[in-house]
Amino acid sequence: MIAPGTPVGDGGPPAATPQDVLDALVAAGVTVAVAESLTGGLLTAALTEPAGASDAVRGGIVVYATDLKATLAGVPVPLLDAEGPVSPDVAGALAAGARDRLRATYGLGVTGVAGPDPQGGRPVGTVYVALAGPGGGTVRHLTLSGDRGAIRAAAVTAAMAELLAAVRARSAELSA
Repeated sequence: MIAPGTPVGDGGPPAATPQDVLDALVAAGVTVAVAESLTGGLLTAALTEPAGASDAVRGGIVVYATDLKATLAGVPVPLLDAEGPVSPDVAGALAAGARDRLRATYGLGVTGVAGPDPQGGRPVGTVYVALAGPGGGTVRHLTLSGDRGAIRAAAVTAAMAELLAAVRARSAELSA
């Protein structure tokens, strides 16, 4: 796991602990839901690690198979046909689908290639982390290195950092 405060990936926000994320969500009175592929449930597991997580974590959808990205998370089939399962638009659709289908304030979507082989022309270490929320949506492209476990762990860390930064920014806007 990347140490809290360390920038993650391509210059994104600093890493955060699951407790940091939960504390911010609860303080802001908001919720989160996840649709994850690459991380296979690891992101939802991390978010639910602290006691009291049910106060802010609505749930998670693991959509490892491409067809499940459409049927469970609501990713449009034409998008999957055109771009494949690993793309910034698919990550954004995963985040929006999680937010909508699990009725959360924020949705996180994670897709990518953990290896050992490239997928659909995307090299190992290509990861997209998307966030959908009240202020709109964002997608970050990460180029990660390491084995499957390291890539997946770094994707989880990056997703939590994105969520924490968004919740804090939105809370600051509302209190200004």
